[in-house]
This record gives sequence, C-alpha cells and structure tokens, in this order.
Amino acid sequence: MHKSLDIIAAIPIFNGLPEDQMAAIKKIAITKRFNKGEVIFSEGDAGNGFFVIAQGRVKIFKVSAEGKEHILHIYGYGQPFGEVPVFAGQKFPANAQALEKTIAIFLPRSDIVDLVAANPSLALNMLAVMSQKLRQFSIQIENLSLKEIPARLASYLIFLAEEQAADDVVKLNISKGQLASILGTIPETLSRIFAKLSGQNLIRVDGKKITLLNREGLEDLAEYGKEIE
Repeated sequence: MHKSLDIIAAIPIFNGLPEDQMAAIKKIAITKRFNKGEVIFSEGDAGNGFFVIAQGRVKIFKVSAEGKEHILHIYGYGQPFGEVPVFAGQKFPANAQALEKTIAIFLPRSDIVDLVAANPSLALNMLAVMSQKLRQFSIQIENLSLKEIPARLASYLIFLAEEQAADDVVKLNISKGQLASILGTIPETLSRIFAKLSGQNLIRVDGKKITLLNREGLEDLAEYGKEIE
C-alpha cells in the first residue's frame, strides 16, 4: 500500500510546489479510513474540507426525489474530491460513498484556505484542476441532454482511452451498472448498446477489457450521434 501522505506530492494540485509548502500541507493532512459502502459526506453537509484518495475508490452521486441514484463521478487513487464547495464556502452539492475499503487524506478547509492565500502557485494549481473538472461536467451535461445513449457510450470510451493513455484498449474499472448510472440509462439498455457497437465492429468486449476497433467510427458516433442500424 502507498504511504498515505506520499500521495500528496503526486497529485496535480500540488505539482511543482517547493519542499516547505509540501511540508506545510503534510502537516495539516489527516488520514481517514472508510469501509466499503460507508458514506463520506452527504449532500447538504458543510464543506469543511476536501479529500484525496490514497487507496480505494469513491463514487459521487445524487439521489432524485423518487429515490433514483445517479452517479456523477467515480474517483480513484490520487484524485481529489469535494474541493469546489470548500473553496466557495458552500455545502457539498452531492453525496460521496466508498465503493471499497478506502483510505483518504483529509485537508481541513480553514487550514488549506490559509495556505492557498499565502501561496499563489498552489492557487494556480487549484484553478487548473477545477477548470478541468468544469470541462468534464460540461461534457457530461452535453452528453446527457443532447446525445442518445450510443453516442454517450462512445464519448465515454474515448474519454477512457485519453485518461488511460491507451491507443485501442481500455479497462472498464467500474461495473456496467455504475456505468449505466453515469450515462443516464439502465444496465439492460447499456448491454444492448454494447452488443450493437460490437456487432458493428466498433468495439470488442472481453470482460472488463474493451478494444476500440474503429476509433474514427466511435469519434463520429460521439460527435454526430449517428444512429446504429
């Protein structure tokens, strides 16, 4: 297992910071452990700090008035979550739950805000990370509101290839049920779309491994939403 505090130096928010600033961040960091299924924070809780995952995975999700869960993000090793409401001085707008046994580094709001105010380089790093998340949110909103499910799936597979720096093979590190929630559909519909994309030789599915057989075709589907015959 990774030493929980060593992960701080590797995440984008803290890239390039001098040793004295890294030491100050490590000084305020608190290691927290969560069991599988344990709630880390709930929608409406005060944004009193944010987290960085040292081990495990966390899902960020909303629950509708009818009780239906919609997953917004799933984060893993080295990824921060819950930082936007912390710096805005607001409440958490969604729920966070451990998908497996998880170790997270907690950075209290009062301490990290003081550090950001005193260190412009840290503030710039935070802005860069938040801008990237904003872009991901805008893409997700566009997919859910403007694209049919096949185009959403194609977009997600291309996103995975970019995130994993993979040319033609990606690993689906979440369940198909969780992916269906992210894409705003149900598992049965998602399975049919996977079968159709496979039948058109756009992808090949082998368990958690998905081979992108026709990257250009997937990009056309993601961009233009061409119907699958």
